[in-house]
Amino acid sequence: MSDKSVLCRKSLPLIQDHLLTPEWRDPRIGIVHLGIGNFHRAHEAVYTEEAMLAAGGDWAICGVTLQGDVTKRDALMAQDGLYSVVERGAEGVKTTVLRALREVLALPHDRARLFELLADTNVRIVSLTVTEKGYCRDTKTGDVDHGHPGIAHDLAHPGEPGTVPGILVAALRMRRDACIAPFTVLSCDNLSHNGAALRQVVCSHARMLDEALASWIEREVAFPSTMVDRIVPSTTNADRDAATAALGLRDEAPVPCEPFRQWVIEDHFPAGRPAWDQAGAQLVDDVIPFELAKLRMLNGTHSTLAYLSMLAGFETIDEAISFGPLRTLIHSMMTQEIAPTLSVPASFDLMAYRDALLDRYANPALKHRCAQIAMDGSQKIPPRLLATIATRLEHGESIARLALGIAAWFVFLCGRADDGTTFVISDPLASQLTALATHSGDDPKSLVDAMLGCRDVFSLELASNEVFRRALIEAVTQLKTGARSAIEKTNHKASETKSASRQNL
Repeated sequence: MSDKSVLCRKSLPLIQDHLLTPEWRDPRIGIVHLGIGNFHRAHEAVYTEEAMLAAGGDWAICGVTLQGDVTKRDALMAQDGLYSVVERGAEGVKTTVLRALREVLALPHDRARLFELLADTNVRIVSLTVTEKGYCRDTKTGDVDHGHPGIAHDLAHPGEPGTVPGILVAALRMRRDACIAPFTVLSCDNLSHNGAALRQVVCSHARMLDEALASWIEREVAFPSTMVDRIVPSTTNADRDAATAALGLRDEAPVPCEPFRQWVIEDHFPAGRPAWDQAGAQLVDDVIPFELAKLRMLNGTHSTLAYLSMLAGFETIDEAISFGPLRTLIHSMMTQEIAPTLSVPASFDLMAYRDALLDRYANPALKHRCAQIAMDGSQKIPPRLLATIATRLEHGESIARLALGIAAWFVFLCGRADDGTTFVISDPLASQLTALATHSGDDPKSLVDAMLGCRDVFSLELASNEVFRRALIEAVTQLKTGARSAIEKTNHKASETKSASRQNL
């Protein structure tokens, strides 16, 4: 296949209309990104290219895959790191080719090159999108999970790390020993207080190897927190064909996404950063209010939609939200159960945010698969839903809709939809969780008690809350008769409760 038929640097003159601007210099790599998935390529990479176009700087990106699979590396490097971002919204489709990604590596194959870059003084930021499970974090203590097999390997072989904590500690040790200023570590994952959480994981891992190194990291290394937002589905063959049709060149690695994007960043970068603010990012002193709003309003309802949809037979989020009772449930959940738990700046209109989220969910062009969102529930449920539930219970407030989301996860773990369709559970705790769900049989009380006994997900305090337990048993009981019916019953009961409350005032 010739350079004129595939997407690569030599073919750029053929697609000038699909570039942010034809002008481009070749910047040096200044960011190493761990977890080079679709989200990063549709989010941070876009902001970074726009920032370099606005203000210059050597901030090209080296992306790293951590799973040993060279497929993504080879596909992107065959295209010289180029790929298209395909925005699909109400106004149509926009296809843009990105150039900020200059190199892609795959561990463990490219470990030597990775550490060569991590020792480069021009690399001043190491960012990551590795999902919650990539932190190898003990959810009870916040420290690194010493029982994780990858962590055990990295502690025994610190010169050949494979986990995120191991890689970061080894690279920071290398820079300290060479008297090179440390890079900033930038988490872009949906994890509460992600910067502080990552700092604790890294420092606790370092402490197991070298107390002085841990102290140096705590003192010298910046871990700013962020809030990221953009709906980015998995790439399908249809996406590849559509990108190729738009460009007139074959693109094996396009990224579909919605037009909306948001990035709120704690502005603490001692070694410098791209001019992300000139690309629309918000640089703030405190990310937490934005982070909690997104985690609870968007991510919490996304997970609720996913588990209810897997049971009810909806394949995509837009299909699910078009079911009137489910839209009503999610609207009310955000309005009455989630928003009251949030404290946001006066400029942040939570009800406008709610309405924007519902519009984004309804985008028919994205086809965001519920099965994708349903993955890794044991890691997602605590920050997305349990923190909100704990706050509501503390104030003696209703949790009917939130409890239905948790109960839907419990029933989902049984592996069977209402119509009998079976599905595979993808979760770091899959074997443990599915065993608990299966052994409970069809009894709602047994299922709830078994799941609440999982300390990797539920704290003893929350699990022993009788109001929570009763709400879950009621919700599971309803779900056993069908998810769609349970949704309608929850809406009806909540409406009756609200009416009764008004009459009592």
